[in-house]
Amino acid sequence: MDKKKILIIDDEVEMLQVLKLRLEADNYIAFTASNGDEGLEKAKNEKPDLILLDIMMPKKDGFTFVREIKADDNLRNIPIIILTGKTEMKDLFAIEGIKDYLLKPFDDVQLLKKIKQLLPA
Repeated sequence: MDKKKILIIDDEVEMLQVLKLRLEADNYIAFTASNGDEGLEKAKNEKPDLILLDIMMPKKDGFTFVREIKADDNLRNIPIIILTGKTEMKDLFAIEGIKDYLLKPFDDVQLLKKIKQLLPA
């Protein structure tokens, strides 16, 4: 069975490192980007099976990133899980077509459960 590839996009270095280690320990291939521009480039090059995305980032925020992914025929079907501390944004997520999100801080069990729902073995 091929390992699933997950792209993590977040401007917090510690969050990137923790998530990468956790996902690799759970048998995923994890790679990271520290902003939306870098994330979009890596998504195009690596074709991840799933993207974990922070909303509030420099250069390109998560909403702009989602719009650009959805506009790309090769990337639009990649599931995205938003990672955010902004509870008041869930209505905006719905408007943007974002169904899956986790509020920071979240625990590993929640995250892995959501990933497994979106990436069945």
